[in-house]
Amino acid sequence: MPPTVSASGLSLHYGRTRALDDVSLRLAPGVTGLLGPNGAGKTTLLRVLATAVPPDRGAFTALGHDPGTPQGRQEVRRRLGYLPQTPGFHPDFTAFEFVDYVAILKELADRGDRHREVRRVLEEVGLGDVRGRRIRKLSGGMRQRVALAAALVGDPGFLVLDEPTVGLDPEQRMRFRELIAGAGEGRTVLLSTHQTEDVAMLCHRVIVMAEGAVRFDGTPAELTARATGRVWSSTERDPGAKAGWRTGTGSFRNVGDPPAGADLVDPTLEDGYLLALDGIGTEVTA
Repeated sequence: MPPTVSASGLSLHYGRTRALDDVSLRLAPGVTGLLGPNGAGKTTLLRVLATAVPPDRGAFTALGHDPGTPQGRQEVRRRLGYLPQTPGFHPDFTAFEFVDYVAILKELADRGDRHREVRRVLEEVGLGDVRGRRIRKLSGGMRQRVALAAALVGDPGFLVLDEPTVGLDPEQRMRFRELIAGAGEGRTVLLSTHQTEDVAMLCHRVIVMAEGAVRFDGTPAELTARATGRVWSSTERDPGAKAGWRTGTGSFRNVGDPPAGADLVDPTLEDGYLLALDGIGTEVTA
């Protein structure tokens, strides 16, 4: 199956800050998780792939089109769904009016067809009963679902989600995981998050970024396996560990290079992620 997105050598600077450093990747249908610390370049990469900002160098194709040309960029935007980290809501809009506004921007010209599509995506995210409620009166979780509904307008082939579960309580996050998993059936989803458990539960593939570059690209199982034999339990924090913290049982979980005779424990995706960041100037000590 040809990739939905194919990028080569993407680089971007903001003044003297190197936000993207020679990033190359290929995305196929399914949910790909994008992990990385603050300032890693995740949001910049998503903005480039969403055609919100052009790269300084490099090129990419998305959905069979080249966004480097005006016509190609227009074609990508017609089939792209984008949920930014901070959606720009007008507080006096109702949920229906906001999604309808996005549908107009996506050039759904026929009013009847457009309104049917707006109702469809609001029902898909579980907001059909509150579509007439003003956004300022919705909870944080409901507002995130309104933003996701807007991103789903037109049944996009490529869905870009930037921190969609931030600030949500556990029940809301579970609901969002269901929605994202459903959205990943038959389309390509790129999900940027700080939540390693979201990646473990949702994603068939994970990309780790730091300092504007890709540091790991593989399956969640492969990232977890990087920590095999490098996680151990002890009665106190091991000073030689890369990261260590007290668990709910009172023992310490240490990640790094274990001493001889250490009590090794099974690694998690988070352990592999911490080790992927080790040695690149990123603070990983807990």
